[in-house]
Amino acid sequence: VQLVESGGGLVQPGGSLRLSCVASGFTFSNYVMNWYRQAPGKERELVAGISSGGGVRNYADSVKGRFTISRDNDKNTLYLQMNSLKSEDTAEYFCNARRIIYGIDYWGKGTLVTVSS
Repeated sequence: VQLVESGGGLVQPGGSLRLSCVASGFTFSNYVMNWYRQAPGKERELVAGISSGGGVRNYADSVKGRFTISRDNDKNTLYLQMNSLKSEDTAEYFCNARRIIYGIDYWGKGTLVTVSS
C-alpha cells in the first residue's frame, strides 16, 4: 500500500496550490479519503474528507470556501485545491485512506506547504 503526496511548496499569502495523492496497493474507490495537516507544535487536524464515490465532502471551518477536495477513482488520485492561502495554512499535509468498517487507516508521508511572503 502506498499513498504518495505531491504539490506542496512555498507560496505567498493569497496564492494557490493543488495537492495530489496517488494511491496504490488497495481498491481506492472503496475508501473514504481525507486530507489532514499538522503545523509545527500542533496536533494533526482533519482538513477535508470525501466519500468513496465523491458525492459527499466535508471541510474544516478554517478552510471552507477556500479549499476543495476531489478525487478521480479512475486514476486512483485524490486532490486538494487550495486557494486564498494564509500563513496559518502552513503545515505538512497528509493523505489518508480510511475504511472504518474494517478499522483500516493508511497514511502518506506528507507534503510541506509553506505560506509566506
